[in-house]
Amino acid sequence: MRVAVLGSGIIGTSTAWWLRQNGHEVVVIDRENGPGQETSRANGGQISVSYSEPWANPQVVRKLARWLFKDDSPIVFKPQFDPRQWWWGLLFLRECLPSRLAPNIRAMVRMSEYSRRTLQEMRRELGIQYDHLERGILNFYRDKAEFDFSQEMAGVMRDFGVDRRIVSTEEIIRLEPALAGMRDRIVGGDYTAEDETGDVYLFTRALAEKAAAAGVEFRYATQLSRFLSMGGRIQGAEVINSEGLYEVVQADAYVAALGAYTPNFVAPLGISCNVYPAKGYSATFNILDPDRAPMVSLTDSANKVVYSRLGNTLRMAGTAELGGYSRALNTARCDNMTLMARELFPSVLDFDNVRYWSGLRPATPSNVPLIGRTKIQNLYLNTGHGTLGWTMGAGSGRALADLVSGRRPEPEFPFLG
Repeated sequence: MRVAVLGSGIIGTSTAWWLRQNGHEVVVIDRENGPGQETSRANGGQISVSYSEPWANPQVVRKLARWLFKDDSPIVFKPQFDPRQWWWGLLFLRECLPSRLAPNIRAMVRMSEYSRRTLQEMRRELGIQYDHLERGILNFYRDKAEFDFSQEMAGVMRDFGVDRRIVSTEEIIRLEPALAGMRDRIVGGDYTAEDETGDVYLFTRALAEKAAAAGVEFRYATQLSRFLSMGGRIQGAEVINSEGLYEVVQADAYVAALGAYTPNFVAPLGISCNVYPAKGYSATFNILDPDRAPMVSLTDSANKVVYSRLGNTLRMAGTAELGGYSRALNTARCDNMTLMARELFPSVLDFDNVRYWSGLRPATPSNVPLIGRTKIQNLYLNTGHGTLGWTMGAGSGRALADLVSGRRPEPEFPFLG
């Protein structure tokens, strides 16, 4: 078949690669000038199977009241005149019910594990370099009550086959000596040796080059305008090309991998797509003292931020602002991130030349992504991965390519259609 993939982030590019591997003719449409320029540009770098757990859980409800409207909280709610925002919020509260937790975790873990295996295979076979490290992810806690709850959640993850083990403060320092200065403020942690880190942007660019060499057509600086439908099928994708002219891209099947923008294009077709942008921030620091910078990827549970070593830089990322589609930086939030990093690594990083960034994570209320065929026979979705787009990217693309090809994907997952 001829398949049009809309979007060239990690999800869209991976989908295009695997579709081509399955023998299809593939064209990728993206409004930017190259692959991975939006939400895949500068995320936290973690491939975190061990933290494939939803934001929506029974414990988070008691924290929401003090988090939602506080500007420096991990989750900030900025009310908009947008019914989709409020509906998403109500669905999020429903997903906090105890009965929803286990099914959501199961789906997320299964896709994340499959994706990590797929990524490892692609790395070996394609030789892609993307500053990856296989040093695990270490989550440290400063609050005893939160640490106690983490042990319960670690037990849940182990029940699903994820080896997330509890570690003492002394073991934390042994695993990552860069945290020695925090010894007196850390009460414990958990660690998963199998998790990895890497630069998703470098990977996405390299994969796009491999895909183009294999015959995938990439059309950048091309803006999707709308889908044209008739008789229960998509007849074409109307786009504005790089010369500013309208044209129609025709294919046998279409994949919407448009991140947080996906609902804007499928809602006019009568397709429900409960995805809302959760703006995340990152800060990238040059490393001044490589011997004292962390090698293990870290999650600061108290502040809900992560740190990943990417070559000669340290990437810090976190937070979630639910407030529409603006990517404008909040200066206070950026300054607060720098203060957090300075507390941990005061003489290790270059704090005078920080590179800040924001991206719109496509979040579903359950954190379970939407992957599969819609009620329109030849339109597929691959979106809603939230904070786990990098973790699930390779596997989501492969699974969606299998579905388009009429095959049953390997992972146990609630696919659409």
